[in-house]
Amino acid sequence: MFLALREMRHAKARYMLILVIMLLVSFLVLFVTGLAKGLANANISAVENMPAGYFAVQEDAGHIFRRSMLGEQELKVARSVAGEEGATPLSLQMSTITADAGAAGDKGLKADVTFFAVDMNGLLAPSGVKGERITNETKGQVIADEKLERLGVKIGSFITDQSTGKSFQIAGFVKNSSFSHTPVVYMNPQDWLEFRQGTAGGQGAAASFNVIALHITAEQAAELSGKLNHAEVITRQQAVSSIPGYSEEQGSLMMMIVFLFVIAAFVLAVFFYVITIQKTSQFGILKAMGTKMSYLGWSVVGQVMILSAGSLAVSLLLVLGMNMALPASMPFRLEPLTIVGTSLLFIGMSLLGSLVSVIRVAKVDALEAIGRANA
Repeated sequence: MFLALREMRHAKARYMLILVIMLLVSFLVLFVTGLAKGLANANISAVENMPAGYFAVQEDAGHIFRRSMLGEQELKVARSVAGEEGATPLSLQMSTITADAGAAGDKGLKADVTFFAVDMNGLLAPSGVKGERITNETKGQVIADEKLERLGVKIGSFITDQSTGKSFQIAGFVKNSSFSHTPVVYMNPQDWLEFRQGTAGGQGAAASFNVIALHITAEQAAELSGKLNHAEVITRQQAVSSIPGYSEEQGSLMMMIVFLFVIAAFVLAVFFYVITIQKTSQFGILKAMGTKMSYLGWSVVGQVMILSAGSLAVSLLLVLGMNMALPASMPFRLEPLTIVGTSLLFIGMSLLGSLVSVIRVAKVDALEAIGRANA
């Protein structure tokens, strides 16, 4: 490490250039990773945060909640395996709402939302409510995702569904409850029945729902799959992956992140390989003096680790600072586990790129290098 630090002090400009390039690449990696996590959270948080590990959906619905339609018979079968509290129905519908002008500015508000009808005593009941909770007997009140609050809707404000004209009062707000990039609005089954009867095709709303959320073990899930007719049991991850647009969106962003890691490793490998070629005679002299190859190899690896860690530290501070400056509506999310995983992977890719230089150093012939130096 002494040799690595001494050389970096001697050639400050050269290594500062490499540090800046790595800083830009690592900043971009962290920012795109945070953006990917933020978009995922805005798409699936309502399902991801549910305590249910499995869902029963209609067999030909392609695992998509909105395409599924189940009835009381499926719920009865599910509860025979999961128990009364282990299986609860979930109904949902995407819609457009308006808010009164006093709640969201002079011109009011129009926004897309997803209505969730859940048993307020069941496992899907919203938790951590800011404001007042609602019960199954509450009339005309709902609990909404905090995104509506950021748009100007307040507790006590009324929102109106455009398709039915029905109005609901906001009783409280919850955090991280989005579905398909829309804020979720929770209502009880009683209000849902009246709401569905006001929409086209609302007949039979009392006896049907979209999915059944299940809090069961893997063995119980297998048992239930064999008992359900025209329905199947899927995991939460399968349900999340089937949310329209989620897989495509995350796939594109992950491809960008992978390419950034590859580019980082390639750029670092090229820079250090060129530097290693320029120092071939010095390495030869050191080998002739009896310096071990392990010492020279660790010198190259040490330089890469110092530059990688330094660039990551600065880029992390820049990303966190930018996150504080970003508007609340920006879907950006960087959790400690994500930061640690991304940082370790970045350093790992950087070290992998440095192996090219280490191999080059190992191939240096002392006598030949000294001969070139004398020439």
